[in-house]
Amino acid sequence: MKASIAELARLPGVWRGGDLEHSSHPSIATGHARLDAELPGRGWPTGTLSEVLHDGEGIGEITFLAAALACATEGARLVAWVNPPYLPYAPALAQAGIPLERCLVVKPANRDDALWSAEQALKSGACGAVLLWLGEEGGARRHDEYAWLRRLQMAAASGRAMAIHFRSTAAEGLSTPAHLRVVLSRERGALQVRIPKRRGPPLTQPVSLAVGVVGSHPLPGEREKLFPLPWEGAGGGSPAPEPRLHLLSH
Repeated sequence: MKASIAELARLPGVWRGGDLEHSSHPSIATGHARLDAELPGRGWPTGTLSEVLHDGEGIGEITFLAAALACATEGARLVAWVNPPYLPYAPALAQAGIPLERCLVVKPANRDDALWSAEQALKSGACGAVLLWLGEEGGARRHDEYAWLRRLQMAAASGRAMAIHFRSTAAEGLSTPAHLRVVLSRERGALQVRIPKRRGPPLTQPVSLAVGVVGSHPLPGEREKLFPLPWEGAGGGSPAPEPRLHLLSH
């Protein structure tokens, strides 16, 4: 006897393409109720790879994740920052509820080392979240990069970790093994979140969030407070506060 579509839809791991999937991966609440309502599992998925696409640093991409990162440190787990464009600002992390003693910043020597470091951190089981920045490269590396991202996805599943890969919006047209992809932009002081890829239909109408806003009108070009300084220092002015973060270089 053939099963009906309704019966098949009730099987574990099966969902209609036009509906959100709710049983795939354990999730961590984003801290934004409107966004949670649009995500399968009502939060950031763990045990898989997600991508955050945006142009320019400091538009709110870290503040946007802060509540989930704080939750990811529960059970004495670490948050690994692999190849971030700027040194995370310790006072702002602490204010966001992210324990500094649980933050590990990795400054790899090159792109391959960054991918290797992220993979090891994910599959170690010690990290609740791993954040990775690679920058973009041309077509010669794209096939190799996809294979690496697939490895990161499997490592995240092995370590039950939240893996976040930051990319520019130019990567939106590229194929990715990530289960979730969000695109961030700024409009009238609010963070606009579009979801072109999720387990369900794309979200074409952005969700507007008051994230990383200084007053009601942020200053043009003002960088969010979690990323105040580049690796080599800002140059001039007062010296940066002691970050008090675990920093690894290789």
